[in-house]
Amino acid sequence: MDSLRFLRILLLSASILLVSLLSTVIAGDIVHHDDLAPKKPGCENDFVLVKVQTWVDGVEEEEFVGVGARFGRRIVSKEKNANQTHLVFANPRDSCAPLKNKLSGDVVIVERGNCKFTAKANHAEAAGASALLIINNQKELYKMVCEPDETDLDIQIPAVMLPQDAGATLQNMLNNSSKVSAQLYSPKRPAVDVAEVFLWLMAIGTILCASYWSAWSAREAAIEHDKLLKDAIDEIPDTNDGGSGVVEINTISAICFVFLASGFLVVLYKLMSYWFVELLVVVFCIGGVEGLQTCLVALLSRWFQRAGDTYVKVPFLGPISYLTLAVSPFCIVFAVLWAVYRDRSVAWIGQDVLGIALIITVLQIVHVPNLKVGTVLLSCAFLYDIFWVFVSKKLFHESVMIVVARGDKSGEDGIPMLLKIPRMFDPWGGYSIIGFGDILLPGLLIAFALRYDWLANKTLRTGYFIWAMLAYGLGLLITYVALNLMDGHGQPALLYIVPFTLGTMLTLARKRNDLWILWTKGEPERACPHHVRLEQCSDEK
Repeated sequence: MDSLRFLRILLLSASILLVSLLSTVIAGDIVHHDDLAPKKPGCENDFVLVKVQTWVDGVEEEEFVGVGARFGRRIVSKEKNANQTHLVFANPRDSCAPLKNKLSGDVVIVERGNCKFTAKANHAEAAGASALLIINNQKELYKMVCEPDETDLDIQIPAVMLPQDAGATLQNMLNNSSKVSAQLYSPKRPAVDVAEVFLWLMAIGTILCASYWSAWSAREAAIEHDKLLKDAIDEIPDTNDGGSGVVEINTISAICFVFLASGFLVVLYKLMSYWFVELLVVVFCIGGVEGLQTCLVALLSRWFQRAGDTYVKVPFLGPISYLTLAVSPFCIVFAVLWAVYRDRSVAWIGQDVLGIALIITVLQIVHVPNLKVGTVLLSCAFLYDIFWVFVSKKLFHESVMIVVARGDKSGEDGIPMLLKIPRMFDPWGGYSIIGFGDILLPGLLIAFALRYDWLANKTLRTGYFIWAMLAYGLGLLITYVALNLMDGHGQPALLYIVPFTLGTMLTLARKRNDLWILWTKGEPERACPHHVRLEQCSDEK
């Protein structure tokens, strides 16, 4: 094996593990349901995120995000219904005693500590405040609940907690300005955002492109194979030795893969930090360069066939086509620019381009040889997704998959193994995301279906591909419906996709009496030319 092939297989192995690691869709949580926090009459609000827009001397300034308390009046959802109210600090600052300053509908700022949250709210309300902002003593937000023995819960003003840095900014505003005012409201997310529609189309389009490329390559290989048989060549090259550039998954590797992905997910969860995310960015860029280069070379070789078929020997890498040499610098620069400027608002475009190219390349190179392997792989992935999204909460007290996908412990905006699109009509902004595994793993089975259809000369209606594709699209659509019904809480997409996609394939195969050949051989029988030795033809099958 030459150095270039060894390097590509190494990159491919790392890329497969990375792109299949995350299998979840997330829109972002605005309403936080917490069954562990106690509820009682007067203390039963949902924990909602709240926008606190400020004005200094009539000029609009910074906007902060806080979390509403379990107690108090619910916060209005529409900005037009929220009043712009004068902002003041409480005296005493912790509001643990009756306030010395008399308020006339002002929003009062108090510091956390020294007494119960409800005591602070009662003192602020008694002084005439219209709302209460409690500044946390940490950078994170904290859910304000009621103590089990509390009874004085008839609180008629809203209470919101802000992080520590927001409190410092508000203090500077009040010290340096004559008048500071604020507006509190908690807008609701739209039922459906166009970002989810585009993500759905991106996932469908990626699998379509990869499947047709894979099927076209398989048909070309089959035509060449039949031509060699027709010419009665004594030594027909073995297409399973890696020379064709295709890697076939077997049952054991499908099972082992899920355990490897689980182990790597736990490592990510435990070691999640800024430097670890930076390492993942480097690995993702290397895989993205390989994927983008492979896709561009395959596309451009139709117009620059001579450059694609002419090779030059490069030290340590072996023979490389002139077309690859021409395309590689662009791919490297593209990936480096994305890595350097990935915190910019438009960086999601570069991440999606690299991710889609990587997924298409993996789907073109990695094949499921039959329905048996596809069933084992998707069944294991189905259990993997459910376990790490839902069951892991029991072991780690939080969903490991969602924490890793959002990059909660890294200080970064999630890890790069995701397709993401900004939520365009969402007042909270943020991104809708889908894990690479939700595209790659079902895509392996769908690409297999199209390869079989083409080799068996099936029409679109009588084949398996169109039905598997429709089932995948429907499963992903139901995933987004569940996502919105759950107020944006991350969902294991394979929980919905696998039963639709795999169930459709198995049902159709059984109904059409193709189950045995799909389950074992994975390709149709091909006629053996009469002038070729039967033993030779049988061996090749």
